[in-house]
Amino acid sequence: MKDDIDAGVEPSAPAWAVFGDLMSVLLGAFVLILVGVIGMQLELSTKLETEVKKRLDLSSKLETEVQQREVETQRREALEHALAVPLAAGQVTLIDGRIGISGSVLFALNSDQLQPEGRKVLQSLIAPLSAYLKEHDEVLMVSGFTDDQPIHENNRRFADNWELSAQRALTVTRALINDGISPEIVFAAAFGEQRPVAANTDEAGRANNRRVEIAPIPKSSNAGAATSE
Repeated sequence: MKDDIDAGVEPSAPAWAVFGDLMSVLLGAFVLILVGVIGMQLELSTKLETEVKKRLDLSSKLETEVQQREVETQRREALEHALAVPLAAGQVTLIDGRIGISGSVLFALNSDQLQPEGRKVLQSLIAPLSAYLKEHDEVLMVSGFTDDQPIHENNRRFADNWELSAQRALTVTRALINDGISPEIVFAAAFGEQRPVAANTDEAGRANNRRVEIAPIPKSSNAGAATSE
């Protein structure tokens, strides 16, 4: 009778086999979770490295800009100090590192012939500019500007304001060279009626726009100075 009962009961699966399957599942899940965690860590690490690099680059750029501004400030202060006498006398202006001389001081209207008063002003700049250029290893850019009024019909010497501004710049350049500035460190540029500093709506504004500017610039910049002025 007992044998008949035992014969009717199916043998159960071994417990170790079930445990092994469970462990395999758990191990697989653990591996998947581990891979996911590692992937997230790598992604976070990459993002962190990128962010750190960006901040370092930004910090480096800011530091470079600060240094450039400090150099430019020191350069302008040195130029202002060198030109203290003509500036105090009101003979010239100094704005953003550019020495401005009124066209009426240098030239008669529609003329490129240097006036005696203008020559004296240029002569007063020779010594301080020579010392400054030697110390800072820079060159001079002489720029001519006019107002927006057309050349008088009876003045056949100049085709237009471009030619008038060019001739005035050349006149000042030659005067500086004759008085001691080396020809190797000075050049002329013409802007005509472009780059006005005042409105051309009245005589006062037009008088301000008729001018010559002398700007010390780094030697490496003189090739493209005319286009960047």
